[in-house]
Amino acid sequence: MKERLIAFLKTYLLFVCIFVVQKPLFMLCYHSLYADASWKDWLQVMWHGLPLDLSLAGYLTLIPGLLAIVTVWTLSGALHRIWKGYFLFISILLSVIFVVDLALYGYWGFRLDATPLFYFFSSPKEAMASVSVWFVLGGLLVMAVYAMLLYWLFRVLLIGKKYRQMKLPYHRLGMSFLLLLLTGLLFIPIRGGFTVSTMNTGKVYFSTNILLNHAATNPAFSLMESLSKQKDFASQYRFMEPDEADRLFATLVDPSVEGAVQPADSLLALSADSLTMAGRTLFNTQRPDVCIVILEGFSSRLMATLGGTPDIAVQMDSLTREAVLFTNFYANSFRTDRGLVSILSGYPAQPTTSIMKYPRKTQNLPAIARSLKKAGYSAKYYYGGDADFTNMRSYLMSSGFEDIVSDVDFPVSDRLSKWGVHDHLVFRRLLDDLKEEAATLPASDGQQQPAYRVIQTSSSHEPFEVPYRRLENNAMNSFAYTDSCVGDFIRQYRELPQWKNTVVLLVPDHLGATPEPVNNFMIERYQIPLLMVGGAIEKPRRIDVYGSQQDIAATLLAQLGLPHGEFVFSKDLMNPASPHFAFFTVPDAFGMATADNRLIFDNQSGKVVLDEGEHKGSNLRAGEAYLQKLYDDLATR
Repeated sequence: MKERLIAFLKTYLLFVCIFVVQKPLFMLCYHSLYADASWKDWLQVMWHGLPLDLSLAGYLTLIPGLLAIVTVWTLSGALHRIWKGYFLFISILLSVIFVVDLALYGYWGFRLDATPLFYFFSSPKEAMASVSVWFVLGGLLVMAVYAMLLYWLFRVLLIGKKYRQMKLPYHRLGMSFLLLLLTGLLFIPIRGGFTVSTMNTGKVYFSTNILLNHAATNPAFSLMESLSKQKDFASQYRFMEPDEADRLFATLVDPSVEGAVQPADSLLALSADSLTMAGRTLFNTQRPDVCIVILEGFSSRLMATLGGTPDIAVQMDSLTREAVLFTNFYANSFRTDRGLVSILSGYPAQPTTSIMKYPRKTQNLPAIARSLKKAGYSAKYYYGGDADFTNMRSYLMSSGFEDIVSDVDFPVSDRLSKWGVHDHLVFRRLLDDLKEEAATLPASDGQQQPAYRVIQTSSSHEPFEVPYRRLENNAMNSFAYTDSCVGDFIRQYRELPQWKNTVVLLVPDHLGATPEPVNNFMIERYQIPLLMVGGAIEKPRRIDVYGSQQDIAATLLAQLGLPHGEFVFSKDLMNPASPHFAFFTVPDAFGMATADNRLIFDNQSGKVVLDEGEHKGSNLRAGEAYLQKLYDDLATR
């Protein structure tokens, strides 16, 4: 009776062992890339890669689990042939995936995804043109040997075992129930546990060394994930001929971007009266510490200063008296994963996908963290939730963050929110680190290595359950709670020696909640605050130019005197020569806002759904060109 249970467990563990062993084999094949890796790195690669291995092993054990149930009732020859056929197919499949991944990684620098399949099936001749016949034959030989080795293992350990016929009905029912239960439990490793994030490639990212993250990635899982999400981005959103899109796009980028053109009559150009060259400097020091506070779900309509409801974000309203306040600032998207990339990489969100789901693409994005690290900054990220949600960890690590504090770094007793740790505890963790750092600062100038920190809040999110009660409405009360955490954080920060040399940016993660129901075609929904406070702020002021989250990167780096030309879609809000507009996307629509025209276009219907301002319709072609070029760029990342 127990031989079926043992066989089930052996099947699952055998798949896991195969995937674990593949990692050092991969590193050995590319030993020159991992020459500096220590034995601890090798062990970490195997350990951190386990989540994907356990998940994929769960997928592959589902059918053997169901077949084992059938053997309880019959031991026919046909069933045995199906059993052997399944493991033969899996042996060949895993062999092909592993060998193709090994062969391509040296050329492409990323683990296997759907890209080679797309290339091969769309144009097999061109796909094979770059490899020799001997290379292909050698690969086929290695595949065959590896497939035979895998099948031999399956045959010796699994297929060759004989089951005894179970005669008593209640024995059959009991065993069927146990096997069905075990098979159902496979969905736990398949999904990746019980957290809000499902299994994704980003779960294995553990190092700022992207090569170690690649080694930890299971190529079969990477391929499966890619196939479930892959799209031909270059064929989407074709509004105009490429030449026209290029011409229009050249008028929409920052002057620092190669090929930028600013026609004198451009409606997006900022007039000299709106922003003088003399007022471009916001900071009083060249290398301040930078702290970005990303606020879950906030909007301008929570702040009385920006025309919103009073008595909600009272601390934010109070801070505007000492801040650089951008009054015509817009969210770039509607979800956190898209908003984070817009803020931290200056890369616009896409209406029907999220680039964060593609680690191969996000590792090629520019990033504020990477630019600041080149200038000598350290980089650390604080978040009270699951850092593996929507591949966030892989994006942050490849962006240059050296350390990520997330829910697992807090005691279990602190993880009282559906999304992890409440905001006041996350701010407290950051303050504790700041106080510890303050104890080691040189007494002369109060600064050593400049620091870049990002803290992401999460409590002002459904179900809006927070350890705080000031307002009757639960949603508004949760925003008031996070606002109080911000106020307390700033008050304590001011008492530290780092404050005099610090710039704190406060910005929401995406479009915000408002006191009443809204829809995606309300322009007000996208209006969000952007505040800069801190001892390194030269003086308080209001900036009325139009911009969106993707413009933070170029604006910040320009203030620090650092190059930002690689941030193609990000514009310096303080440069009068830059085009000034806000761009945003939601499923499946885009919007563009300027002083003269605020427009939203529904891609599904092909119609303008909102058009207001002095020059109605003037932003339509510009917005179409911008989105078309965004997907051109997305296809090449």
